[in-house]
This record gives sequence, structure tokens and C-alpha cells, in this order.
Amino acid sequence: MKRKLLSIIISVVMVISLAACGGSGDTSSTSTSGSESTETSNASGSEDGGGAIDTSEHVTITYMITGNKPTNGRNEEMFEKLNAILTEKANAELEIYWIEWTDYLTNYNLTLASNDGSIDLVGTATDWLDAWPNAKRGAFLPLSEELLSTYAPQTFAQVTADHWDMSKLDGEIYMIPEDNFDQWINHGFIYREDWAGEFGLSSGINSWEDLGEYFAGVASTKDGVIPWDVAGSTGGANTLAGGYISSHSDAVAIDGLEVPIFYGTRDDYYTIVSPYMTDDSFVEFAELMKEWSDAGYWREDCLNYSGDTREEFLDGLTSVDQHHTETWYGNDSVQMNERQPGVDLGFFWFGEEEGNLTKISVTHGATAIAAGSENPERALMVYDLIRNDEECYKLFNYGIEGVQYVVDENGNMSRPEGYDSETDAIQTNYWWGRNDDLVLKDAARDHESYEALVADYEQVAIDYPYGQFVPNVETIAPYLANMSNVYSTYMPLIAYGKVDDATTTVQEFRDAMKAAGYDEVMAELQKQMDDFKAYLGK
Repeated sequence: MKRKLLSIIISVVMVISLAACGGSGDTSSTSTSGSESTETSNASGSEDGGGAIDTSEHVTITYMITGNKPTNGRNEEMFEKLNAILTEKANAELEIYWIEWTDYLTNYNLTLASNDGSIDLVGTATDWLDAWPNAKRGAFLPLSEELLSTYAPQTFAQVTADHWDMSKLDGEIYMIPEDNFDQWINHGFIYREDWAGEFGLSSGINSWEDLGEYFAGVASTKDGVIPWDVAGSTGGANTLAGGYISSHSDAVAIDGLEVPIFYGTRDDYYTIVSPYMTDDSFVEFAELMKEWSDAGYWREDCLNYSGDTREEFLDGLTSVDQHHTETWYGNDSVQMNERQPGVDLGFFWFGEEEGNLTKISVTHGATAIAAGSENPERALMVYDLIRNDEECYKLFNYGIEGVQYVVDENGNMSRPEGYDSETDAIQTNYWWGRNDDLVLKDAARDHESYEALVADYEQVAIDYPYGQFVPNVETIAPYLANMSNVYSTYMPLIAYGKVDDATTTVQEFRDAMKAAGYDEVMAELQKQMDDFKAYLGK
């Protein structure tokens, strides 16, 4: 009944809005959408003007999160304690709806499209989880400032005005950014410093040329070790190609497009280019990957291989792990120290040669409210607690003190004696609202090396310039779909050198892209980028 009432109210408000302003995107339209969210809060029994919030009805809030559901029983123990606190403070409890990694994006979008009221909070992202397309499809509830300030007041006060702007579509806020958590997820190769030293790379790997020398050293001296045991069947081809391009140009990737080949440059953010289509750097990349493939630096059938190559790296069966800074710092280095004490790991980051590095968007991790949620206000209250309440935050992120973690005399987190990650760990994959004000430093991590690397990053990194650029792809969607098919066909072959002639294959790729509609897409995106530039007053 409550959901039907909410739907009726929203429908009436939308009709009034269209009659009053013709459905335009001016300030009157924005105001109407704010009223829509206000009516939503009234439906739960709150009073206008910051009156008392009615939490008399106990509700369960469901948080949709990507990841494989844990099975060791430890989450249940944590949630028993967390939900007791949430019940006391908001008369609500929380549960996770897992979107498992197999076909995760398809299942994620299908779950949102069902709009059946089973989901309340949604972990989302503009660069890897289709946040903007889902917002456009009506999967997310617009969030007025009144709704946010009433039901998530700590979060509302914490997020800056410009970060709220980056979370808007057509003037409406559609997500809460994870903007108070410092992280680096730029990719590169994690490698063994001891082996690099053996091969004359005493200063580490700092270029693709160095990386080739490292692979050659492994191939010639380490029996039974595959230089890079890449699992090509699980993707990663574009990360590799994009990494090479950023290392040999000033290109800045535009995130969130179905075909990830469109860039600006550090000298001109607003003129769109595509190194994949025009630059020699992409040809050079293809030729190098062909050379490395022929040299046997990865297995012949890598495009069909789906093994756990990170585990192989930690066990000494392969010499690199291609992933991002946080993996080097927070996972691989810690686990390598446990498995092979004394083996230190270095990190060669993509863009290092050119100093070409872009900080992640504040909406790389974000939380939305599902449009079908029957309890959006209480969902915001629960989110506000797990993001800002210290007790809730530590339970949800770290588990139960004394079981999953202990705090040492320096205030750092470590594991209790006898802790086994397989049987004792909790898992919530909370990548949508972490808070540096409450984060516990992990005593097992090499903070000194990490902070030195971040200092290097800060000298060259730029802020992501396209946080408010939301392309309208309706008119070019068929072209993008065709280009996506071309891309998915050619890119793995090029990236892993599985071609007869690299230069010829790149030209075939470019010709196929043009036949699929590349020129039409480029023209439309540039027109929209020009409008975006004008909007910014640049």
C-alpha cells in the first residue's frame, strides 16, 4: 500500500511539473523534482521543516553490492551485532544482496531494471557500473537536498557542493559519492624487486622497456615460471592497451562509454581524440605485444585461460600481477610477506614515463537509492550510520574487534593470533562510502613505501576532468553497439599478440570501427563536449 501511495504521489507531481514547465530542464523543473523527493519523505511519516522522524515501523534495508557471497558464516555474526545497533538508532536492519562476479554487469542491470522493491541501497559507479545509464533509465530515485539533509545529515554535510554537482544528472542528485576516502586505483604491473635486481634493474621497473627486460630475464633464468601468466579470458585487454597509451602520450581517458577508446588530452580536455584510431602509439603497442607473445612471455592459449594468476604470482609461478596501486599496497605485498617472507614487491604504474596520471572520479564508488525502494528515507538513515557512526563503520568494514581484528598501541589494525582469512574473515565489499575519518591503518602494510609512491603521484596527477560530462548516447547507441562488437573481437587479439601481422591487424580494426560508425559517434560526442565546455564557461 505504501509503495502504491508513493507511486501515485510521484505521478501526480510529474504531471504537474510537465504542465507547468513543458518538461524542460530549467530551475522550475529542478524544484519540482525536489518536491517529488519531499513527498517521498512525507510518505514515511516525517514532518516538513525538520520535524520528528517516524521510525515506529521496523524495516529491513537491502544493499545491492557486487561480489561473491561469503560462505564461512562470519558475516552473519557481524550482522547480528550491527543490526542490533541499527535497530536501536534507526529501527532498521541491513542485509546484502550479492551480485556475483560471473556476468556481474548484466545481472546488476537486470536486477535494477526489475524495479520490484526488493532493493533499497545500490552500490554503483559512473566508470564501471553504468551509474549514468541506470539513472537515465529511471532505476535510481532522485535525491533532494531536503531528503538528504533530513535522513543522512552527516553525509550531506560532509560532501562538498562541487562533489554533489558531480553526482547530478539534469540538475538532480542521483547518488552519494564516496568522496572522503583517498585511494589510488590506477593500474600497472606488480613485480618482484629481488628478481628485478637479478636482471640488472636495481632501480626497479620504470618503463615498458624495463618490463620487457624483466620478462626476458624471467624467461631465461626461472624454470617453471611464466613471465606473465595472463588470464585473457577474463578481460583486461583494454587496461593493457590504455596503459601503454597513457605511458606514451598525454591522453586522458573519458570514462563510462560503451567503447572505451575516446580521450581528451592534458593540453586540451575538450577536444576528443582516439589514440586507438589515429596514433602511432597504438600500432607500437600492437607490435610490442606481438613480439612478447612470440617470445613466450605468456602462455599460447592465454585467451582461453581463466586461472587465478594472482595466486600463481604469490606462489612464485609467474613474475607479475597486473592490477592497481591498492592491490599492490593492500593485498599482494601483505600476502607475499606472509607466504614468502623477505620478497618485496615493486609497482610500475601506467603513465609513469610521461607523468600522465589522472585521479579517479569521486563517483568511482557511490551509493544510490533504488527507484522501487519502499523505504528510501530509512535506507538513507542506515547509509548515514554505516558511513559515519564509528561503531557501525568498524563492524561493517572490519568485523568484530577481537575476532576479525585488534587495534595495537599505535592505533593500527592487525589480526588476532590464529586468524585465518578463509575461515575468519568478513566480506562486505563496501566500496561505496568509505570514510578516511574512521579508517584503521593496517599494521601489515608498508605505509612508508606507499606514501612515497603517493607523493610521486601527487606531483603529476590531475583531477578527473569529466565528472559532470554525461553523454547522451540515445542517437548513437546503434553505432556504439556495432563498435563494441568490433572492439571485443579485435582487442584481445591485439593486446595479447595473437595476430599474424600487428600493423595489418590494427588497420583492419580501424577500418572495421569506421564501418561500424566511428565517425558518427565521434562527431556527436564532440558536439556534446563542446556544449559541456560552454556549460563550464571554458
